Amino acid sequence: MTRLLVVEDHALVREGLLQTLRKLGPEVVLFGAQDAEEAMRLLDVEEEFDLALLDLMLPGMNGLSLLSVMRKRFPAVPVVVISALDDAETVGRALRQGASGFVPKSNSSEILLDALRRVLEGEVFLPPHLREKIASGRREDGGKSRTLADRFGLTAAQLRVMELLMQGKTNREIGDLLGLTEGTVKIHVSKIFKALNVSSRAQALVAVSRHRLRL
Repeated sequence: MTRLLVVEDHALVREGLLQTLRKLGPEVVLFGAQDAEEAMRLLDVEEEFDLALLDLMLPGMNGLSLLSVMRKRFPAVPVVVISALDDAETVGRALRQGASGFVPKSNSSEILLDALRRVLEGEVFLPPHLREKIASGRREDGGKSRTLADRFGLTAAQLRVMELLMQGKTNREIGDLLGLTEGTVKIHVSKIFKALNVSSRAQALVAVSRHRLRL
C-alpha cells in the first residue's frame, strides 16, 4: 500500500491531481490538504506517508516554508514540488530545502506520474529543461549570489527558524511547527539576531531586505 498526500489549496486542481494519482495503481491511498495547517495535521495523526506532492502557492504558510518544516519534522517522507513557478531561483531553493523532485504545472500528467514513480524508487526528479535552466543560471550568476547561510553562517536549524520568523510566526508557533521547545526557539532566534547584528525581528527583516539575500 502506497500512501500519498497532495497539498494544494485550489479544490478543483487538488481533485484533478488526486484523480491523476489514482493511475499509479489500486494500492495507492490518497489524502488531500488545502493548506499547511491541514497538511501538518494529517502528517501528525495519520500513518507515515510514502510521498507528499506540494504546491508552493499556499495561503498562510507558503509551500517552501512548509517544505522546510516537513524536512525537519518528517524527514523520511520525500516531497515533490508541483508549481506554476519554475524559474531557476524557485527550483533551486526547493531543492536546497530538501525537495526530492520538482514538476512544473505546465507538464503533462504522464511526466508527473513518471516523476512520482522515480521518487518513490529513491531517485531525485527534475525535468531536463529545468536542469539546464538551473545550470544556465549558475553560469550567468558566476557564484555572486549569496544566501543567508553563506553571508552569516546560519545553520540549517537556524534557517528553518528564520524562514518562519520572517513570516511573523511567534516563538511558540515556530516551536509547534518544528517540534521544538519555546526555549530552544528563543536560543535560535538569539543566535540569528547576533549573526545579523540586529536586536529585533523588524531589524532582521530590514537586514535581509537590505542585503538582498535569499533564505
